[in-house]
Amino acid sequence: MQAIEIDHDVLSRRATIVAALKKIVPGEGVIDAAIGRRAYESDAFTARRALPMVVVLPETVDQVRAVLAYCHENNVKVAPRGAGTSLSGGALPLEDGVLLSMMKFNRIKEIDFDDRIAVVEPGVTNLAITRAVEHRGFYYAPDPSSQIACSIGGNVAENSGGVHCLKYGLTTNNVLGVELVLMTGEIVRLGGRWLDQDGYDLLGLVVGSEGMLGVVTEVIVRILRAPETARALMIAFDSSEAAGACVADVIAAGIIPGGMEMMDRPAIAAVEDFVHAGYPREAEALLIVELDGPPVEVDHLVGLVEAIALKRGATQCRISTSNEERLLFWAGRKAAFPAVGRLSPDYLCMDGTIPRKQLPRVLAGMRDLSEKHGLRVANVFHAGDGNLHPLILYDANKPGELQAAEDFGADILRLCVEVGGVLTGEHGVGVEKRDLMPVMFNEVDLDHQIRVKCAFDAKHLLNPGKVFPQLRRCAELGKLHVHAGNLPFPDLPRF
Repeated sequence: MQAIEIDHDVLSRRATIVAALKKIVPGEGVIDAAIGRRAYESDAFTARRALPMVVVLPETVDQVRAVLAYCHENNVKVAPRGAGTSLSGGALPLEDGVLLSMMKFNRIKEIDFDDRIAVVEPGVTNLAITRAVEHRGFYYAPDPSSQIACSIGGNVAENSGGVHCLKYGLTTNNVLGVELVLMTGEIVRLGGRWLDQDGYDLLGLVVGSEGMLGVVTEVIVRILRAPETARALMIAFDSSEAAGACVADVIAAGIIPGGMEMMDRPAIAAVEDFVHAGYPREAEALLIVELDGPPVEVDHLVGLVEAIALKRGATQCRISTSNEERLLFWAGRKAAFPAVGRLSPDYLCMDGTIPRKQLPRVLAGMRDLSEKHGLRVANVFHAGDGNLHPLILYDANKPGELQAAEDFGADILRLCVEVGGVLTGEHGVGVEKRDLMPVMFNEVDLDHQIRVKCAFDAKHLLNPGKVFPQLRRCAELGKLHVHAGNLPFPDLPRF
């Protein structure tokens, strides 16, 4: 993986920078001691670590604005961070930059049940939104497995999904507006409290931009009425191919489940040991399919899905008879990542998306790749929309296994693109998939993406080293402006 060059000039000015930041964010808002910074050296992509130059925890929008304006003026890089649950290294800190933690922005500012919106700060956890509105029969639809911990600001950065994103959409489908502080310190608002916006869809551009365009300080989200009823089916198959074919058949029948998840045998065994949800250990693949809506409709759809599954050779089909049983089915899926952690000292959680019809081919391909690289893989994924989460098991203490795991993961993502899929569905590119971007995009594509970055952050100070496989300056894209014979940003190296 290509290393990002450290700016030693900035490091030589560290004491001055820290002193200036302490004036902007007084009290305990700046962490400069090494032992305190150590807590921020990585996110959930633990294969990569870096000790940030300094950590800043602002509490007000004005402090965020002032910090970014100071860093812009003094050419200091900034890496925004939420709860640190990113699985792609999106919140990986910079050794020569400021790590800007937004976790003190943790207030729910407004709930409007009539307009069905909530106005929240970015440090509010995903699950906290649902907890705040469920007493009135509402909830927030996107539900990543880490929803108890992950922040809504991080969800916006990575366009997070969850087990119910098939029917209710990802973060981008449930965010109506944001307040954004640009690297220059300028504050802008995109979107609002209404469903449809005029003009360019800049909000859609920001959601999923991985903290590279601005720092989100407020989010307006949709809240939905909880469905009248929900029932889940736990369906076992003797092959992953049969389970994948069942997924395709359900969608082809015009049925859009609230959630449709799949696990293979290694994941099933790990989860059952961990949660005791009643998963059939002998199954090679397990589907959890949830239908929600009016009771009559749900009962009808449950019968249709059961018939489709049996036609595809399901060896077991268990239908929830109570809400407690339905939640138990999901408890296993929600705990799949920590459960698999019991199988191996380390694992890489991959994230690629493929056309649903390619599920059997890709699952078979992953088995071949497992033999090629000599590492085990457990599969847990959002089957309904083809978002795969292969968990590659390895031991970082064994020489060469981390590299083998990364090579294995790269081959899986290449396979996803080969069959018509994409590199990421909800975890983002970060540093994990950065060097694979040319597999999916050509140089013209990447240059246009960087032009968007330049429009928001001309100096490339926000979260640099993420997403783009090569550092390209705005000047390299044919937009160098010379005024009175002077080049802009003369301290930047020219190529």
